[in-house]
Amino acid sequence: MSKATKYREMTVDELLNEENEIRTVLFNLRVGSTTKELENTARLRSTKRDLARILTMIREKTPSEAEQN
Repeated sequence: MSKATKYREMTVDELLNEENEIRTVLFNLRVGSTTKELENTARLRSTKRDLARILTMIREKTPSEAEQN
């Protein structure tokens, strides 16, 4: 199962919780990168992409103002 498929099956509340968790992980990775403690630099990039996937799914699942009018 791909990550996008996994995120599509989640509810908006679950996605929001996942977003908060990933933002925390991303912050810690940035700190580790700055202090030269990060061993796997590719994880920073993949975490950013995961965050983008989640934000996309949230936007797809929440109705926009244009659709409501």
